[in-house]
Amino acid sequence: MVAQIQRRREAASRCEPLHCGHRDPLDCGPDCNGDEPPPPVVLAEHVEHIPAEDAVQLWAEARQLYFAADFPKYATKEWRQLHPDDPRRLAGALDAAENWRKYGDEEALLQWFRDANASREPLWARRTLAELDALAKHRRPHDVIATPGWPPIKVPGTETWRHNLDGRQVDLDHNIPRPVRHLEAA
Repeated sequence: MVAQIQRRREAASRCEPLHCGHRDPLDCGPDCNGDEPPPPVVLAEHVEHIPAEDAVQLWAEARQLYFAADFPKYATKEWRQLHPDDPRRLAGALDAAENWRKYGDEEALLQWFRDANASREPLWARRTLAELDALAKHRRPHDVIATPGWPPIKVPGTETWRHNLDGRQVDLDHNIPRPVRHLEAA
């Protein structure tokens, strides 16, 4: 039974959706009208019609305010208090969109400017050339010590391997550990 349902779901996912949006008729509820097309949505009932000349005038006034920089910053309290048809509101949105197009995230850009202009440590308080040269000098390499129970270690700069034989450090020309008699190691 479960396998049948899974096959039906897989087959339904490959079908074109019904007008109600479901792909499987079993998913349709009592409020779905199945394969009948939905009634057309009339936007004129929900949206007030704006004459074309008013939209052109709104755009022209917004451009004028944008170039005069006489508008509140986008999403500020003053901007939100403006009426939706106020040209200053559109000018603020235009300014924000143009800044986003040019500079991306405004806050990240401002933070970059703050970081770039942050005060730095004065030259006299920084390290001197002698201190920097001393830090750059090579240090003596650490001693290579073979550990009991671990394989031998190659000694850097040589062709020898350091072995730990009976608790003693022995350098040999191979890395194959072998039992060594006390007389050989000495």
